Amino acid sequence: MLKKNSDTISPEFLLFKAGNEKVFDKIFRINYNKVTGFCNQFIFDLDKSKSITQEAFLKLWLNRDKVQTENGIYSFLYTAAKTECLNYLRHKKIEKKYLQKSIEEKEYLLTHDIIKSFNFDEIHFTELEKAIQKAIEELPDRCREVFLKSRSEGKKNREIAEELGIAVKSVETNMTRALKILRKRLAEFLTVLIVLILGF
Repeated sequence: MLKKNSDTISPEFLLFKAGNEKVFDKIFRINYNKVTGFCNQFIFDLDKSKSITQEAFLKLWLNRDKVQTENGIYSFLYTAAKTECLNYLRHKKIEKKYLQKSIEEKEYLLTHDIIKSFNFDEIHFTELEKAIQKAIEELPDRCREVFLKSRSEGKKNREIAEELGIAVKSVETNMTRALKILRKRLAEFLTVLIVLILGF
């Protein structure tokens, strides 16, 4: 049996290096759950953790000639698994940003489609956009900051509170105040367009 802390080269390790599938299967069975648990601590997705673990073992098998010691087997496995976990997390982060951008683009196109259906020409729409931007810029500093983090950055109240170092209740109060001010200043425009653009 392979031992992590063995200083001598065991017959099983030599068989592993030679491509003995029975020895590799033993390594797989003994370590599969451990590596899966290790991955799941990073990504909190058991199915993906299992998939990454299988990939790590595949890489170990394909690169067994590069492993010089028995301890190297375990170092290789955990290093390969950790690398794949980090790649997965980076991909999810990029995916999330792309999804947010895609949603914003679809909302923008939908707004324009509705404008056309109401025969609301582009000149008037530009005026509406300018009025909204001006109204936002004139909000009290804290109200504007909270409003933009919520509407532009898509952050939840708790995230905003933690980022600004204020209570969630304070975030809610500032959002309510900001929306009240904006409704009042943009009252002359069509309510339906205000709803679409500001997300009231």
